[in-house]
Amino acid sequence: MRDRDEAPYIVIEREGGGGFGPFVLGALVGAGLALLLAPQSGEETQEEIKAKARQFKEAAQDRAREVQHDLEDRFSAARENVQSRIESVREAVDSGRQAAHEAREELEQRLERSKAAYRAGIEAARDVAVAPEEAAEGSPLVEDVKGG
Repeated sequence: MRDRDEAPYIVIEREGGGGFGPFVLGALVGAGLALLLAPQSGEETQEEIKAKARQFKEAAQDRAREVQHDLEDRFSAARENVQSRIESVREAVDSGRQAAHEAREELEQRLERSKAAYRAGIEAARDVAVAPEEAAEGSPLVEDVKGG
């Protein structure tokens, strides 16, 4: 038979530490056992239970207020972040619109200059076509147009 020191044993561990809930549960169980095992009268025990309940209620309310303020702060920060990003997007869209408007104006100006140059070229060609008939014979320009 084995000795107690040689007997296998099991260790159970939790990851994450358990949080606030197990602490409160342990405190309540401990307080309840202390009240039940304490050598006091029923009235004293009731008063002590009431006092502990008030303390627990106040602590819970304080914690709830802390959590509420923390959530409000986080929500406010998130709202400001979203507003900032929305403003950045608006500015980018406005800049894009302005750039597109400027590019369109520049393109329209170039198009008008091209049209004007085209019209001037047509007018010059018409003038050259009419000029040989009206120009004096022997002019180099007239000879080139006539082919010769």
